[in-house]
Amino acid sequence: MPTTASAAHALTDVAASDSTLRRFLHGLPGVDAVGLEARAASLGTRSIKTTAKAYAIDLAISMVDLTTLEGADTAGKVRALGAKAVHPDPTDRTAPSTAAVCVYPDMVTAAREAVAGSGVQVASVATAFPAGRAALDVKLADVRDAVAAGADEIDMVIDRGAFLAGNYLKVYEEIVAVKEASGAARLKVIFETGELSTYDNIRRASWLGMLAGADFIKTSTGKVAVNATPANTLLMLEAVRDFRAQTGVQIGVKPAGGIRTSKDAIKFLVLVNETAGADWLDNHWFRFGASSLLNDLLMQRQKLATGRYSGPDYVTVD
Repeated sequence: MPTTASAAHALTDVAASDSTLRRFLHGLPGVDAVGLEARAASLGTRSIKTTAKAYAIDLAISMVDLTTLEGADTAGKVRALGAKAVHPDPTDRTAPSTAAVCVYPDMVTAAREAVAGSGVQVASVATAFPAGRAALDVKLADVRDAVAAGADEIDMVIDRGAFLAGNYLKVYEEIVAVKEASGAARLKVIFETGELSTYDNIRRASWLGMLAGADFIKTSTGKVAVNATPANTLLMLEAVRDFRAQTGVQIGVKPAGGIRTSKDAIKFLVLVNETAGADWLDNHWFRFGASSLLNDLLMQRQKLATGRYSGPDYVTVD
């Protein structure tokens, strides 16, 4: 069994050429789709007691990347979203802040002003989000603009066309270049798992992203039909667990898109705890990419505190 240091050194040679990278990625164990989906479904049936549920709801709130990524976004909308991220429930200041606000690069300045001094991070999508169809110099300029405006985190999209064509080295080198352009900002690498077709591809993309320097691996943009699922998130959690076992480096995971209810969020937290472990139950290592999720978490939190279900009129509409 290789030591962590020797394993990490061996992995540095994986991307020496397209052929060595291909050999490594295609040498990863194949995914048992039936077993993966069965385990994800089984973990989703775990019963959570009331005290644990209250803790889980607050934890989930603290893990939300409160997101607006629409063509109609305005500075005013972003400032309002930032205020909500800092104080999600204006009637109860014990509610935790969200992890971050996620916006387009031209909205970073407004977001930065809205969350100043709060500890809430500003994340920005970049690299021609969501399709990623742009030249590398354009993508890097997008990243540098976001960082210059004050982004703490960059969410990039991989070139799915290159990945599906088997041009793994191109994808790897692009992630490396974006990581360098991101400077001190943490880098989340989005795979758009709904477009990768197979679980084997999701496993390969996860390892490719981690080898290239991702700080987080992320399921989706939220802009396609199939986004985060328990099964694809479980697969990515297995990848980060195994990567840390081999290298000693911990990588975060961010499921995004389609997670709308407290019940869903708690199922994902169970996946995290049972697969990667308690070290990932922190917003430095696990996030939810969501917009509507926060309101349901707040309503469930109010119900636990008062015994009454407040309904959507008691939370702000983003």
